[in-house]
Amino acid sequence: MNAAAPRNGANHRMTNGADNEQALPSQTSTTSSRNSTPSPLVTALQREHPNWIAEVGEAYGELTAIVPREHIQAVCSHLKDSTEIPFDFLADLCGVDRGPEEEPRFEVNYHLFSTTTYHRLRLKVLLTEADLHVPTVTGVWRTANWHERETFDLFGVIFDGHPDLRRILLPDDWQGHALRKDFPLRGYEPYSLK
Repeated sequence: MNAAAPRNGANHRMTNGADNEQALPSQTSTTSSRNSTPSPLVTALQREHPNWIAEVGEAYGELTAIVPREHIQAVCSHLKDSTEIPFDFLADLCGVDRGPEEEPRFEVNYHLFSTTTYHRLRLKVLLTEADLHVPTVTGVWRTANWHERETFDLFGVIFDGHPDLRRILLPDDWQGHALRKDFPLRGYEPYSLK
């Protein structure tokens, strides 16, 4: 049998998202609502609370809202409890070190997902190296507990009000924060790989 020939007489081919929507007409109502972005919700949020969203951007089909640190708890609570698009799942919370030459150097990214409307939204808090404090969102999503501990452990971001902020991956006596861009590749003594 020729390796390029279709198996069992079926015609196999790669399809893109538009072809999949045409192939599954029973899902077009949910698919079409998924294609619309939550930007009307973010726009409404900006109108109601102009200080909550500093900037909004879209790249690769994903919406990102930059939120001042002092408003992150309120924004997350509002988005979780929204009746229009409830972002009821914190898919991820992670830190980013943009490098010692950048200012602000650090980011905390909150990847939100709505399990009812299938929308995604990223919230971003920008932090300077001199002030790495941001309020915890463990009161909004319990899963933030370990995500925030990991970000603290690997980047040194301090989540004010966290119920148990301590290292989660590295030993308690570890020096520094391993995912910072200025962390030595071989580590510090006594954990050096010499």
